[in-house]
Amino acid sequence: MIGYIRGKILSLSSGTALIEAGGIGYEVLCSASAAEGLAGKTEGEVYTCLQAREDGISLFGFSSPAEKNMFLKLVSVSGVGPKLGIAVLSGMDINSLAVAIASSDVKRLSAVKGLGKKTAERIILELREKVAETAEKPPAGSGTAALPSDAGDEDALVALMSLGFTRAESARAVARAREGGATALEDVIREALKGM
Repeated sequence: MIGYIRGKILSLSSGTALIEAGGIGYEVLCSASAAEGLAGKTEGEVYTCLQAREDGISLFGFSSPAEKNMFLKLVSVSGVGPKLGIAVLSGMDINSLAVAIASSDVKRLSAVKGLGKKTAERIILELREKVAETAEKPPAGSGTAALPSDAGDEDALVALMSLGFTRAESARAVARAREGGATALEDVIREALKGM
């Protein structure tokens, strides 16, 4: 598996980057944020995910490990392939996506080009279930930090956990965001991510 590439950017067009690393040119289908991070540079890096299918092998590129983790969660949902996963990540940043999943905002998700209402509902259902499984097993010694103070905090926890953070890490980050004065769900998630 190729998980990360750093090298010379030979070309970048239509969300596809050609990156030379170690004398090999890798064609990477990038999310919008990854492509934006490479634009105008001679060298760059992407976190990657290699997908092998019957119709070929594709290499997908992301701006951060958190974005890559969200992609892996998206493609684990029935009916969401890698191209749709990239489209979703290109249509929304991971913070907005996490908020939409946590708050079951089908309308916001289905506004992404190529993502229908039924698939948006399936993403919310399947990703919230996976996060709930994680939430049922908080790490030992996490104590009260793993318990949300209200329903808004639980939504923030679900959003952060859908990005791959543990329940305890998420709870501590949400508590810090609240202490910093964040009140709205989006603000709490944004501030919590900054502190991760």
